[in-house]
Amino acid sequence: MADCADIANAVIENNVSSRLACRVSYQQVSAFECEYCGEMIPEQRRKLGGVTRCMNCQVAFEQGLK
Repeated sequence: MADCADIANAVIENNVSSRLACRVSYQQVSAFECEYCGEMIPEQRRKLGGVTRCMNCQVAFEQGLK
């Protein structure tokens, strides 16, 4: 018979699995240069997939400045 800890663990594992299955996955290729300012996009950011803006331009875009 399962105890409370086993049941809770099973519920958590099921929740994590279902959330991971629903996450957005970007398969697009990232740009090497920012489409707004032309600066190089760092490799770490390009690894996200589908990136077209450098960090500064992305922040400005999300704040409605660009």
